[in-house]
Amino acid sequence: MKSAVVGFPRVGKLRELKFASEKYFKKEIGKEELLAVSRELRKEHWNFQKRAGIDFISSNDFSYYDGMLDTAVLMNVMPEKYRKLKLKGMDIYFAMARGYQGEAGDAQALAMKKWFNTNYHYMVPEFEDNTVVRLTGDKPFKEYEEAKKEGLETKPVIIGAYTFLRLSRFNGIKRAEDFISDVAKAYASLLRRFDKMGAKWLQFDEPALVMDMNKEDIFLLKILYSKILEEKKEIKVLLQTYFGDVRDCYEDLIAMDFDGIGIDFLEGRRSYELIGKYGFPKEKVLFAGLINGKNIWKCNYEKTLKKLNELKNYAPQLVLSTSCSLLHVPYTLENETELKEEEKQSFAFALEKLQELRNLSILIENDNFTKETVYEENCKIFKKERLYQNRQVKEQVAALQNSDFIRKPERKERERIQKEEFGLPLLPTTTIGSFPQTQEVKRNRSSYKNGEIDKKAYDEKVFAFIKDCINEQEEIGLDVLVHGEYERNDMVEFFGENLEGYVFTKRAWVQSYGTRCVKPPIIFGDVKRVKPITVKYSVYAQGLTDKPVKGMLTGPVTILNWSFPREDISLEQMAYQIGIAIREEVLDLEKAGIRIIQIDEAALKEKLPIRRSDWYKEYLDWAIPAFRLCHSGVKPETQIHTHMCYSEFDEIIEDIDHMDADVISFEASRSKLTILDVLKEKNFETEVGPGVYDIHSPRVPSVEEIEEALSKMLSRIDKNKLWVNPDCGLKTRGTTETISSLRNLTAAAKAVRNRLK
Repeated sequence: MKSAVVGFPRVGKLRELKFASEKYFKKEIGKEELLAVSRELRKEHWNFQKRAGIDFISSNDFSYYDGMLDTAVLMNVMPEKYRKLKLKGMDIYFAMARGYQGEAGDAQALAMKKWFNTNYHYMVPEFEDNTVVRLTGDKPFKEYEEAKKEGLETKPVIIGAYTFLRLSRFNGIKRAEDFISDVAKAYASLLRRFDKMGAKWLQFDEPALVMDMNKEDIFLLKILYSKILEEKKEIKVLLQTYFGDVRDCYEDLIAMDFDGIGIDFLEGRRSYELIGKYGFPKEKVLFAGLINGKNIWKCNYEKTLKKLNELKNYAPQLVLSTSCSLLHVPYTLENETELKEEEKQSFAFALEKLQELRNLSILIENDNFTKETVYEENCKIFKKERLYQNRQVKEQVAALQNSDFIRKPERKERERIQKEEFGLPLLPTTTIGSFPQTQEVKRNRSSYKNGEIDKKAYDEKVFAFIKDCINEQEEIGLDVLVHGEYERNDMVEFFGENLEGYVFTKRAWVQSYGTRCVKPPIIFGDVKRVKPITVKYSVYAQGLTDKPVKGMLTGPVTILNWSFPREDISLEQMAYQIGIAIREEVLDLEKAGIRIIQIDEAALKEKLPIRRSDWYKEYLDWAIPAFRLCHSGVKPETQIHTHMCYSEFDEIIEDIDHMDADVISFEASRSKLTILDVLKEKNFETEVGPGVYDIHSPRVPSVEEIEEALSKMLSRIDKNKLWVNPDCGLKTRGTTETISSLRNLTAAAKAVRNRLK
């Protein structure tokens, strides 16, 4: 059986692309050096797949920052503010990605949102009324030719026309339907060009088809591809979907002139049902997504081969594929020399998944596959008892009652008590938590991890960083301070390292956005807190100042969503296990005198089912209670904060209000404060701090810019409920720009505060 990969990770085994890009941003290397690193990475990735015997290898799955941004540039969808900068080539591309502030002008970055139900972020293309959509770039063609020179026939990958329009923003009178003709012509031009180049297959990625679709959406899909596919001659076109099933448009898809259709049979809960009910055209190729592109557990060969044999009854032309791009998993287990063998044998990262594709494509053609060694070894793994089981944790979860999720007294009474307790001014200023992770901070951490210094020496330096951070914040004039989080590398990994049941990697990096990579911990067994995690750092910081210092924690849903979860128990059970652990930390912080505790749920929306009908039963009915479990036992005068970022929260804003926090901060600056209207419309009760500037951009916001944002907020939010803060943590920023930005933030808050008085 033939095999296919939807897409491959692009940052490199050891994050080579990240480091080269950051050097380019700092002008430490030139464009040619960045291009050279990129060429070597693409060559390496293609050859990985070639050696594994993959039949359908993708090209143009590589990106310097993001695939949606690549598509926008390719299709000439570039807002006027970037054209006015008069930058060229990669510099204008990176200005759209990161924002720009320099001799050429000043422009904020494009908005950034979560890519469906993953922790990857995409740049949101912006159409203006004068946007002229046309094929202008040549990146996909160059990379196809590049692979050809390596002796590889690839299937170029492009974000599909429907997904591109569906996920874009329209900044004028015109809407998606007004651009149908031009978008279709541009995509048809792309198809024609690949046809002339002799490409055998072209892959259009259409994950938006797994979203809820109405008649207008289906019409948009059909009219776009009826125009695009008119240009198809020799080349074959694969429509690739992932992250769910295509129940709303399946019948339409199989009737359209695609040569292949890629379907996710792991997250697509109704994918088998659809094929069983409506069949699958014998003249088309079914690309069956059965190797998990989002999780790191080994594939169960017994179950997968059974599914493949069932699908062969419906689709004689069957290709075994990954469920989605392997972008969402680490590169390889080869770098993980410190994992225990009994842990390691359970995992498959990107390179190992290539081998799984190879093994299964051979086994499926063997009538006696059950006697093959590779099959027998795989079966042994799934028959073993799982490590790190904890009966006490299971009993704690089973014993939870309704009262464990309810905080008393009600919010209005707590608000009155807390106003008296803290005596904060109007528009209190704060930050989200982390401060810049300088080279000195990173050296201290690496020295400790490498055994060059002991824990005592490590903590002494951390306390010195905290002291400087508190002094800086007092000098800036912030009202509620943070300790800077110098003791932690990542907001999830740090907590995982201090909880039982987790397994950690050394180099299993996954791209989150642009040059930002994360190393998700792995939930291997039952999760339990064995000792206080953050208390000594928060207590030390609070002892340095009379101003309140927030205790900083990560919430159970975010810890779960930013970890690789188990597949043998439910997400709900894992969330409650983590919730009990964080609850213990919250109560210890309160006992130690910390009066404000922030429990971040940055990733609350990440695992929200893509289809609305599944939101509550499958997710919100346990995700919201898991957060409430953490804080339900605190005193009325203890103020609970939370933070969320880079997702569209409009549709679940009432559920967020039911989390029953006292203060919530949102990412809002990149999304142009669009959440404000929803907060007003839904009479949002929680005190709120929409981000007043974008921390993922190196530019420093002016005082006037922040004042303007605050004025907009005050037109929709009660002045007594509004907080002033950046839109996210500051650890990825430089110290100089951070201090300048926060000074402007406090100056703007004071100016607006004085006007209100």
